[in-house]
Amino acid sequence: MPYSLNEKIKHFYDASSYVWVDRWGEHMHHGYYGQNGKDKKDRLQAQEDMITELLNWAHVRKADFILDLGCGAGGSARFLHRKLGAYVLGVTLSPVQAAIAHDYNIAEKTADKIVIKVQDMLTLKNSDERFDLIWSLESAEHIEDKAELMHLCYELLHPGGTLVMATWCVREVQSGFSTSEQKIIDRICSYYHLPPLKSIEALNQIAMTAGFTKVKTADWSMAVAPFWSDVMKSALSWKSLTGLIRAGWSTIKGAWAMQYMQRGYRNGLIQYGVLQARK
Repeated sequence: MPYSLNEKIKHFYDASSYVWVDRWGEHMHHGYYGQNGKDKKDRLQAQEDMITELLNWAHVRKADFILDLGCGAGGSARFLHRKLGAYVLGVTLSPVQAAIAHDYNIAEKTADKIVIKVQDMLTLKNSDERFDLIWSLESAEHIEDKAELMHLCYELLHPGGTLVMATWCVREVQSGFSTSEQKIIDRICSYYHLPPLKSIEALNQIAMTAGFTKVKTADWSMAVAPFWSDVMKSALSWKSLTGLIRAGWSTIKGAWAMQYMQRGYRNGLIQYGVLQARK
């Protein structure tokens, strides 16, 4: 029986997360290298700067209850807790990521303020909890029904609450992609277990249709593009290569797909979309 999309995502992150955390740390997302991508900084600083820049861009100064959708190993959840003093609930499909996050939380003595659950984010529609901030950092690209996701976020926010989302997108086109462009998109989606990617413009419209106000989007592709070069360089070390081999074929294919992400950013095909919206 073929795996469902959620099962593929779970297996991918179960296999690859220990390798990533061991080599690259707790943050499993792009870094921010300045508006034009020219700032020189180490990868960890760039990843933490990404969180700070998103908060500043969305004018988030305070939040008591935060929902982190697709929280990975909890790096963003812990950063948000330290920065805003908030209680954070994070959800991930991967038990391995949840276990890693739990160990970090215990070590930092934040287990009473940061809770990580293994749960499909779309099942949160049955939750009675409401949040001041919903944080979605590079997880929305895994969700096939973006309209359902936006409606979920709208329902789970307190009135006046904020959605902040950063996600992988494709360039807006009217007449379809060329054969070579479609090949790049197909390989990225296949290797990273993604449904068809949306454009930034489409996300904007979906958010407004869901009921959000003050919707604002932007393309931060230039700011994050250097991240893939940094990761590819570090992947060439013996420790990284042996880790990839031990993790298995799906992780190796994910590493191989980094070249397509680089190519996609270079020709403007792949875009890093950010979105802010208010309920």
